[in-house]
Amino acid sequence: MKKLLIAIALITTLSPVMAQTPIYADDTKDIEDRVKDALSRMTLEEKTRLCYAQSKFSSPGVPRLGIPELWMSDGPHGVRAEISWNSWAYAGWTNDSITAFPALTCLAATWDLEQSADYGRAVGAEARFRKKDVLLGPGINIYRTPLNGRNFEYMGEDPYLAGTMCVPYIQEIQKNGVAVSVKHYALNNQELWRGHIDVYLSDRALHEIYLPAFKMAVKDGRAWTVMGAYNKFRGQHACHNDILLNKILKNDWGFDGVVVTDWGGAHDTYEAAVFGLDIEMGSYTNGLTTESAFTYDDYYLGKAYLAMARKGEVSDSIVDDKAARILRLIFRTSMDRNKPHGAVATKEHYEIAETIGNEGIVLLKNSPVSKRSMPVLPIEGSKYNSILVVGDNAVRMLNEGGGSSELKVKDMVSPLDGLIDIYGDKIKFARGYSAGRPMYGRADIIPQKEVDSLRAEAVAMAKDADLIIMVGGLNKNHFQDCEGGDRLSYALPFGQDILVEELLSVNPNMVFVNLSGNAVEMPWADKVPAIVQGWYLGSMGGKSIANVLSGKVNPSGKLPFSFQKKLSDNGAHAMGELSYPGDSIKQIYKEDILVGYRWHDTKKIPALFSFGHGLSYTTYSYGKPVLSSKQFDGNNPITVSVAVKNTGEKAGKEIVQLYIGDEKCSVLRPVKELKHYEKISLEPGEEKLVTFDISEDDLKFYDESIGDWKAEKGKFKIYIGASSADIRGTSEFVYN
Repeated sequence: MKKLLIAIALITTLSPVMAQTPIYADDTKDIEDRVKDALSRMTLEEKTRLCYAQSKFSSPGVPRLGIPELWMSDGPHGVRAEISWNSWAYAGWTNDSITAFPALTCLAATWDLEQSADYGRAVGAEARFRKKDVLLGPGINIYRTPLNGRNFEYMGEDPYLAGTMCVPYIQEIQKNGVAVSVKHYALNNQELWRGHIDVYLSDRALHEIYLPAFKMAVKDGRAWTVMGAYNKFRGQHACHNDILLNKILKNDWGFDGVVVTDWGGAHDTYEAAVFGLDIEMGSYTNGLTTESAFTYDDYYLGKAYLAMARKGEVSDSIVDDKAARILRLIFRTSMDRNKPHGAVATKEHYEIAETIGNEGIVLLKNSPVSKRSMPVLPIEGSKYNSILVVGDNAVRMLNEGGGSSELKVKDMVSPLDGLIDIYGDKIKFARGYSAGRPMYGRADIIPQKEVDSLRAEAVAMAKDADLIIMVGGLNKNHFQDCEGGDRLSYALPFGQDILVEELLSVNPNMVFVNLSGNAVEMPWADKVPAIVQGWYLGSMGGKSIANVLSGKVNPSGKLPFSFQKKLSDNGAHAMGELSYPGDSIKQIYKEDILVGYRWHDTKKIPALFSFGHGLSYTTYSYGKPVLSSKQFDGNNPITVSVAVKNTGEKAGKEIVQLYIGDEKCSVLRPVKELKHYEKISLEPGEEKLVTFDISEDDLKFYDESIGDWKAEKGKFKIYIGASSADIRGTSEFVYN
């Protein structure tokens, strides 16, 4: 025993790691003191080595000082299955199955800050259990075109909705000692040519549309990392862009965290060193599939960066700033001794996933089949002897595919499973169409003989059914809702439009459930009595769909983006190819600030289903908006009050939306813009007073002539709506 104690004492004395670990593990010291102390002990080589990967999903710490590495994982809808150390292959673990939470489009459709907090807390606990320090999400790029293959990972077309909804998610994840990596900063609004397309737009559009959600994530959410985008902005790649990273993110917004590349997003050592990048990941790959013969030391921030620092070509202040940011991140995450243990695929997490699905599903249309009948939904089982479920998406594993957000689930309830649980043997199934295998990189081609056979079978079965529930939409195959490529068409794939028309020709009693992360063309929308937007709902998605269709849950979700009748009704597509998709080198956002409902309102082009739209199984009446004052001097806020009443027979939730329009301005402004919202619960006959406070910031636009925000004197209009197109009341005030 004496020899053992002597040996331990010698190791403790001689090993810098063991001797100095307590200094950095001491959470009683202020993090900034720990960062300063660690920097003072580090060599130049150790400082620069922090700045690039050591494996596909980890970056090193400082072993000599007992400072551990950082482990990252793809998100944001769950923790991705374990990837091999130095290849994109899955590691083949048997203990990395998790909960798939609904995609962020669904979370945005809840318009519910409490759901966002629950989501963040649960996915953060799963990341913590999997020993991850950084979860790569949330995605908050603006929905500009419905062809963007990655829209399903984002939070819609409105910067205020996306920004407010991401903040609780961020805060609750980070309470687990797991950093978020808010992505993709910025202007990653398409996947086509994403690695090099050079985006140009006005400063107004940049600051009013594409940056506010990121700003809220940083300033209100206190995000610990931000992921750079693949694309260029004004000639410089976003992952080392002086305007985006140095000027705006770090200087103007005071971001104290780490900028991480998207995988393979760095392109130049000098720019990476001086233009705001901190950690480089995945270089010399395409970020998803290809491999490289280069070593990690060959990265742009590897030995080339070290050589520049040794020669003084990069200042000590830059080197220290990068290292300090990374140390701060390590102390906040992997060296936080108070972080919880986490949990994975628990009953609570399944309940959260199911509830978010319940709250995010949007009832787009609900009409009677004939004038004398009731609306099709909810489906009362006693009315039907035979319910035919049609569609590949009714049985498809929609957690698979899609790129880096693909998830390995412990449990998965399909829509067909969920409906059978409620309606039992009344449910019959016909696939109707085939979407092929989950694929990345190419689309499966289905033989025409198989297409015809599946369609004929479904139509034959539909003749004898009392009700058809078609579960269609997109999936996670390439050229659909998938990373690395945009959709090739606004229409539904796999002949679904023809299938819908043929089913209707033999049985008009139909519900169409669209599972997608994007709007789709619906040329048959006026013929189908009930249409539901179901999103990608994760592990408990089938339960959520069955809950809403059956009436167990009264739908309350509202759209976070507009559905155009046709693609040319979308602002990005109405302005010519240079606006979308660009000329393969350059792209100009010609619709400027008029994105989504701003375009529809200002150009007077009605949407098929408007931003903020969503029906219920009950009805709501709105009183007249009442303002606390009709004069506003910019100091004390104006309070807007409106009474909302449930006038139906079912308990429900309504999302009350407040928009503001500037009646006369020196620059073009949209007719109205979302400034506040609130989701309220109402029992039948119950009335609540909803109040909003209007501040001076709610009136401002970004003035390019002064490079700052300002509001002009004059008349402003308040719009209270159930959607951007369903305005229930207006009022006015003068800003003086």
